[in-house]
Amino acid sequence: MILHHRLDGPGDAPVVILGPSLGTSMELWAPVLPALTGRWRVLRFDLPGHGGSPAPGGGFSVENLAAALVDVLDDLGVRQAAYAGVSLGGAVGTALALTAPERVGSLVLVCTSPRFGPAEAWRERAALVRREGVGPVADTAAARWFAPGFSGPEPYVAMLRATDPGGYAACCDALALFDATARLPEISAPTLVIAGAEDVPTPPAGHADRLASGIPGADLTVVDGAGHLAVVERPGPVAEAITTHLDRTWKGIPR
Repeated sequence: MILHHRLDGPGDAPVVILGPSLGTSMELWAPVLPALTGRWRVLRFDLPGHGGSPAPGGGFSVENLAAALVDVLDDLGVRQAAYAGVSLGGAVGTALALTAPERVGSLVLVCTSPRFGPAEAWRERAALVRREGVGPVADTAAARWFAPGFSGPEPYVAMLRATDPGGYAACCDALALFDATARLPEISAPTLVIAGAEDVPTPPAGHADRLASGIPGADLTVVDGAGHLAVVERPGPVAEAITTHLDRTWKGIPR
């Protein structure tokens, strides 16, 4: 599996990986990038069939995505990195922390969950997209992603409309299978969980709180006025929470 990726920031700085959500590209993280690239080497990537990543040749799991990211780290010669991810990108970070704990020096889970609801709902969405394309889910994305009154959803909905239907559907199938709830106590990386107070797909109650209570020593920050894509709606508070956590936990190790 090939994951299109990009590096920004000082070449000798500790690496921070930023994972995007289902239906978006690495540009999801653009609003907080300036706050990170001054002190960290930022590695962003696109999910299969999203952004610059090719469409997948078949199905895959969230754990397969984490393994593909390990391949990227190996190719770049990065022994260990911090990781921050939104939604599906957060699930990839959770899987990475469980399957390759030596590669994760610090973890930030943004608007995500250890389990994203009933598997059948994700399989139905995958079937819809395979049958009709991404249009139907793009038409309703703004209401799922953002708190009422957010004025700038168009660039992010455009990311979804540009996504390969097969890649989107395969990610839905991966989410249908994902359930890390029982393994959360195994995560050893210092962890911050960030939730949007108005997040509809993964609200704080039942999602962020389960991550924070299940991961040993995890902290929870709830951002007011933010929906599912809190990194877009409230980039200032999200960036501050991430940088404060990284300043405390992630000094990096030699490559």
